Amino acid sequence: MDTLRLILLFVHVLGFAALIGGTLAQAGPGPFKVNAAMRDGAGTAFVAGLALVGVLEAGDADVDHAKVAVKLLVGLAVLGLVMANVRKEQISRGLWAAVLGLSVLNVAVAIFWSSAHV
Repeated sequence: MDTLRLILLFVHVLGFAALIGGTLAQAGPGPFKVNAAMRDGAGTAFVAGLALVGVLEAGDADVDHAKVAVKLLVGLAVLGLVMANVRKEQISRGLWAAVLGLSVLNVAVAIFWSSAHV
């Protein structure tokens, strides 16, 4: 079970790397859009996070449900913003900044909210 947890955690981190990297790749002047890295990264991070919580719940690990709830809500907001705008040719600077800020917030919650596993 620990191997599966580590694999899911790895995929979860890769999802955030793609999401944040795809967002930062557009930094600077010019039009912003939801690119494939943002779309795939948001989906991967969200699904892997859900699976990770499921694996932790199935095992003997203590799960901090408040932390999971915060990460779920922020992740759902990011996924919703990304998917609602994936077909648009251009998004506003504010929406781009919101996706970036919420993504970084979700990573910060994961790292700085003290917990044993989640």
